[in-house]
Amino acid sequence: MIFSDPPYLLSGGGFTCSGGERAEVDKGDWDEPGSFKQNMDFHERWISLCKNVLKPDGTIWISGTHHSIYTCGYLLQKLGFDILNEIIWYKPNAPPNLSCRYFTHSHETIIWVAKTSSSDYTFNYEEMKYRPFPEDELKKPQKQMRSVWSIPTTPEKEKRFGKHPTQKPLALLNRIVLSSTNKNDIILDPFTGSSTTGIAAYQEGRKFIGIDSNEEFLEISIKRFKNQEEKRNQISLNDF
Repeated sequence: MIFSDPPYLLSGGGFTCSGGERAEVDKGDWDEPGSFKQNMDFHERWISLCKNVLKPDGTIWISGTHHSIYTCGYLLQKLGFDILNEIIWYKPNAPPNLSCRYFTHSHETIIWVAKTSSSDYTFNYEEMKYRPFPEDELKKPQKQMRSVWSIPTTPEKEKRFGKHPTQKPLALLNRIVLSSTNKNDIILDPFTGSSTTGIAAYQEGRKFIGIDSNEEFLEISIKRFKNQEEKRNQISLNDF
């Protein structure tokens, strides 16, 4: 399985709300937008590379806002993927819109696709139906998992080793990993950032490959993995 949270390419001089205060939308050079064609070519290039390495029965999840998700959705269809679901990640604690010229942005879209229409992909239906998800006010116990997930934004405790500007909450990635992979499956994140995907994979007994061009974010990833290993070792010691 591949999970990808690619750059939204929106660091073009706007502003947002961060920590209750106005902040410039300037995540870094990696998030600066190009022309329409440049942005389209960028997304087509990385999605094509992902398809090359994805196993026949594998799936890809792509997360984004309106700045990028429609481009990715178009390209997924162009490249022959089979769209399985559109997930709406609703953020009950989304920050306010300071410009007061738009509706408050309180969700992201996640597209889940199989490599082809004939793929025998993994979907752990019973896990999604019967497992408790206490963070999700919309999930009804013992009922089918629906395509709108209510999950709060990333808590501060998950940023203790450093902050990534688009870090996803662990609860979101745990659900994605549990729903579409099995133990010892390989999960790839080509824009791993602070590696929430990798932490979810580690916790659920999957194998993980993460890629990023930003050394600062990779250092955060390493600290998070070391912390997980220390916790696991501590649990092992308590067994004696």
